[in-house]
Parts: sequence; C-alpha cells; structure tokens
Amino acid sequence: MTYVVFFAILLLITLLGTYLVIENNRRNAREAEKKLFNNRVAEVTSNLKGKLNYFSEAHILRPKYIPRLQVIASNFFVVQPHSDENLLYLERIVESFISTVNSELTKSFVTGERDKLAEQLSLFVAELPYAGIEYNRDFYYEILPSLIKTLESPDIASDQGVPEVEVDEEQESDDSNTQSFIQQLSTNS
Repeated sequence: MTYVVFFAILLLITLLGTYLVIENNRRNAREAEKKLFNNRVAEVTSNLKGKLNYFSEAHILRPKYIPRLQVIASNFFVVQPHSDENLLYLERIVESFISTVNSELTKSFVTGERDKLAEQLSLFVAELPYAGIEYNRDFYYEILPSLIKTLESPDIASDQGVPEVEVDEEQESDDSNTQSFIQQLSTNS
C-alpha cells in the first residue's frame, strides 16, 4: 500500500513539474511574440521617421510637420487592437505614403515643381486629426488612403504629351493573317 501512495505522489510531482515547465514555455513564447510585435512596430515608426527627415532635408517638408506625420504610425494602436493583421496594414499604409512621396519627389526633380509638392504635403498635414482618439479604423482604412491619393500628380509622360504610335492598317491585317495561320496549324496538328 505504501508503494502505491509513494508512486501516486511521485506521479503527481512529475505531472506538476511538467505542467510548470509547459506553462513557463508558453509564457516565454507569448513574451517573445510581444517583443517581436513591438520590434516590428518600432521598425515601422523608425522607418517613417527616417524618411520624414530625408523629406525635410530635401526641402519638401517643413521640420515642424515631422511630429504630425509621425503620429500616423505612433497612434495606430491607440484605438485598434494589437493584431498581426492590423500591423500588416500599418506597414502597408506607411509604405504607401513613403512610396507616394518618393515618387512625387522624383517627379519634382524632373519638373522642377518642388514647391508644389511642399504645398501638397502642407495640405496633407492640415487634414490630419489632432486628437489621438480620431486615429481610428475609419481614419486608417478610409480617410488616410484617400489623403495619400491627393498627393499623387499625373505621370510625367502624360504631361509631356508623348506621341502615340500610329498603327498601319496593312500591319494589322498581316498580324491577323498570321494569327489565323497559326490557329489553322494548331487545329490540323
């Protein structure tokens, strides 16, 4: 009988030890996920900050607007839950903003209209909300993408009136004859 009690106590201690090890591993995994998540958020924020400083050095963005634009990334999780889907969206929307401004900056080097881009960015900043609570899902999913679209200007090629290539009617008939010949060959094979 004492053997049974001894083995039962030994089994309970083993089960308790196993449970504590598994629970400790789960806690460590959750902490690692949170750390990875926070590192990704910090990376997005620092990437935006670096690009904003670059835009300021390029004289298309006033230094006083940098904190207002950094709020886009830093206020994203004020109202929204911390999830991977939301973080992916934050990464995409920040990258969309950066790539749009980069594209417009490149166009401004060609056209020489850097002041126009600076004015567009000033208007963009003026449209951003002031209160942190206003940086909600509606702002990020509806308002911000349309604000980013307002920064875009027409392509340079369409502005300069690139001539369209005229297609010769004889060439079109030759192309259609060639296509019908190829179709006949494929059906006969």
